[in-house]
Amino acid sequence: MTRATTTSTVAQPVPAEDRSAVVAELLTSRWSCRAFESREVPRPTIERLLSLSQRSASWCNTQPWQVIVTTGEGTERFRAALAEYAAGKGGELGEEFDFAPPAEYRGVYRERRSTTGWQLYEAVGVERGDRAASARQAFENFRLFGAPHVAIVTTGAEQGVYGAVDSGLYIGTFLLAATSLGIATIPQAALAGRSAFIRDYFEIPEDRKVLAGISFGYAAVDHPANSYRTARAPLTEVVTWRSE
Repeated sequence: MTRATTTSTVAQPVPAEDRSAVVAELLTSRWSCRAFESREVPRPTIERLLSLSQRSASWCNTQPWQVIVTTGEGTERFRAALAEYAAGKGGELGEEFDFAPPAEYRGVYRERRSTTGWQLYEAVGVERGDRAASARQAFENFRLFGAPHVAIVTTGAEQGVYGAVDSGLYIGTFLLAATSLGIATIPQAALAGRSAFIRDYFEIPEDRKVLAGISFGYAAVDHPANSYRTARAPLTEVVTWRSE
């Protein structure tokens, strides 16, 4: 019997107050970038990002995620093919999800979603009721918002929802690691809405499920789409205390 081997490193101790400050800074400075510069991230920096992301937690350390990363012409060919495919489908966000998307948004969840959407529309000059303009903005998902790279995250089909949860944790770690390296990101469920196309394009086997894509690169900081930030709900809306 052979035993799987893996590398393990132990971080040097850092004062708790310093660690908390670092985490707080990363969490508050991370945002979803919707316009990127064309310049690529150097390969060693991407490898550092992926190495940091690999430290993400998972059930029994199964690490069910696998990642396809595009660079250079690989990104451009995928961008062109994805945009052409999406346009042929009418430009809608898609119904090819491997994991069912939310059936609907109600109450406060609908309010938060609407607020975020209108922040974007107001930033880029989309008027209320202008469905053509809002559709054009939504279609930027399939142009990867101009990013020079995209990471396609898949999870093992046999691990079901828990593999998806673990891979979602990986995405969160990826976003914070990218922020620490000065790399802008946007996680995109819209790409998962084209899972059939993505699976065929990248020859992803049927035992893998497409969870999401993450477009990344350097932010076009002066672009209107990057001019706003979203808020977070106060603890009173999400935490229930029980002391007895």
